[in-house]
Amino acid sequence: MKIFPKSLTKGDKIAIISPAGSIEPSQLEKGIEMIKSKGFEPVLGENLYTKFSNGYNYAGTEEQRLKDMNWALNDSEISAVWASRGGYGCQHLVEGLNLKEFTKNPKWYIGYSDNTVIQSFLLKKGFASIHGQTIKTSSFGVTEESYDLIFHILKGKKPKYSLESNQFNKKGNIEGELIGGNLALIYALLGTKYSFDFKDKILFIEDIGENFYALDRMIMSLELAGVFTKIKGLIVGGMTNMGDEKDNKQYEESFDKFANQLIADRISKYNFPVVFDFPNGHIKDNRPLIIGSQVKVKVNDKVKVEF
Repeated sequence: MKIFPKSLTKGDKIAIISPAGSIEPSQLEKGIEMIKSKGFEPVLGENLYTKFSNGYNYAGTEEQRLKDMNWALNDSEISAVWASRGGYGCQHLVEGLNLKEFTKNPKWYIGYSDNTVIQSFLLKKGFASIHGQTIKTSSFGVTEESYDLIFHILKGKKPKYSLESNQFNKKGNIEGELIGGNLALIYALLGTKYSFDFKDKILFIEDIGENFYALDRMIMSLELAGVFTKIKGLIVGGMTNMGDEKDNKQYEESFDKFANQLIADRISKYNFPVVFDFPNGHIKDNRPLIIGSQVKVKVNDKVKVEF
């Protein structure tokens, strides 16, 4: 059974850090005000707005980003840790993460995209986390409800979701531990000691900005690694900005039908239940998931996902 961090109460402090890509202060203004409006105190990491260019615009050197991460995870005054954004860079940090104080006082880690790496690391140590929007996306037109639902989880409320059926779904009822996140990072962790343990789990995947052949390559890698023989079920979230913008009429859509068809074809020989178009990922209307939680999934004429 995974450890759920304790619920937050009014006045609790939420650390905001940048473990991967660099961020502009203007991109976080709305999110920081939102945290205050919910009755919490945002505490900004020392290197939140630091910039370091090394083939990519990182939020500081590896040492600077790791310093902020270890501070946020272990400081006894901090009750939750919220990533400012994703991008790339979380893989740099996992070898140096320290959970000495965190294990005595576990706290929610909130993020998605590149933060899948941190969430896989925490899960290996037995801790659940929230796969939900980063702070940056609050300035990009993401719905208020996407954030409200994160605050519900922080306050101790477990989510229940109901969805319409989808032509690619595979029916069935399952219960198990939810793992996963961004497909590119699940793929990047395969074969490492930080990879998810797929056995008897329900896997969630989402992605953005991949060529269709690259999407197929990642799904093929999961197949060749035996992932689809191990999992109990699959939830496919947002697939957006896929393929070539010039040729793909669904490029801006949250759920790309061709991407879904490609995934459905690859997994057609397996018998586990599958949910497509789950509203979580790099999309505007997002339903947060708890990685490491037990979840019940019912895929019939309607879809129900209950934590």
